[in-house]
Amino acid sequence: MKMPVTIARTDAEIAACAAVMRQLRPHVPADEFVARVRLQQVQGYTLVSLVHEEAVVAVTGFRILENLYSGRVLYVDDLVTDEAHRSGGFGGVLFDWLVEEARRLKCQTLELDSGVQRFDAHRFYLTRRMVIASHHFRLPL
Repeated sequence: MKMPVTIARTDAEIAACAAVMRQLRPHVPADEFVARVRLQQVQGYTLVSLVHEEAVVAVTGFRILENLYSGRVLYVDDLVTDEAHRSGGFGGVLFDWLVEEARRLKCQTLELDSGVQRFDAHRFYLTRRMVIASHHFRLPL
C-alpha cells in the first residue's frame, strides 16, 4: 500500500494527530498535546501522520540519536494506528516510511521500546524482522 505521509509542522497538523496518539499515550491531556509535541520538537522529535479518507489513521514520532552502542539511530518514540483501522496496513505503511527515512538519514539502526503488555505490537515488529535486543529498565523518581 503506497500512501503519502505528512510531517506535522503546524499546530493544526499536530492537533490532528492527538486523538490517535492518545490511544497509545492516554495520560497526555488533549489540551496539552500540541505544547508537549512542540517541546519535544525542540529536542529533535518529528511527528508524522498518515491520512486516509481525510482522517488521521496512524501516527508516529521519532528522533535521531547517536550512541556508542548502535551508532546513528532512528529511535521511534511512538507508533500507533487508530483502533478502528488496525490490521488495515496503515501501521505497515508508516513503519516502511520510517525504515526509508532511517536509510535516507544514514542511520545504522531503527530502534524502539514497546510495553511488555503490547503483544499485538510485538507480533507486528517481529514480522518486520525486528529483533528483541535488550530489556529497558526504569526507575521512577
